[in-house]
Amino acid sequence: MKKIYFKVATILLIAGSLTCSSCIGSFSLSNKLLSWNQSIGSKFVNELVFFAFWIVPVYEVSLLADTLVLNSIEFWSGDNPVAQGKKVIEGNDGKYLVECDGKGYTITSMNDQSSVRLDFDVDTKTWSVLSDGKEYPFMTFVDDTHVKMITPEGDMQLVELNQAGLMAYQQVASGAMFAQR
Repeated sequence: MKKIYFKVATILLIAGSLTCSSCIGSFSLSNKLLSWNQSIGSKFVNELVFFAFWIVPVYEVSLLADTLVLNSIEFWSGDNPVAQGKKVIEGNDGKYLVECDGKGYTITSMNDQSSVRLDFDVDTKTWSVLSDGKEYPFMTFVDDTHVKMITPEGDMQLVELNQAGLMAYQQVASGAMFAQR
């Protein structure tokens, strides 16, 4: 299933880059997501979030949204809706509301009200992606030295926040990606 999404995303990315040649936008959504990741903790936590976002395809979705929608809007209008905090975007297939509230990002289709959200639950200390009304937790802080991370199978794995724990999780994530090909 992920292979199909990856192929479609790649084709759309190439098509978008060909139709918008010389349109290099600021990639505000992707850069804010990356900046947020770099600010949430130690280098081990940052790396774990990176792998979780790779498994859950948060980075891929944000890059695709930047490339095909937000950067094109920035090119033609002169401003990027993500940098504004909240803005309605009108595209060929409808209107979208892009919101940045300091805790996360929400992109909502005003046509069918579908949305994608990245959010942190302070009570459970869990980061999750919310899509189509379903919440997919990808990382929960257990204590100062451990987190539970999502695996490619959808289970949660306890990961120690050190080099050995990071490498063990990296092998699980990378091994599953190679096994799907």
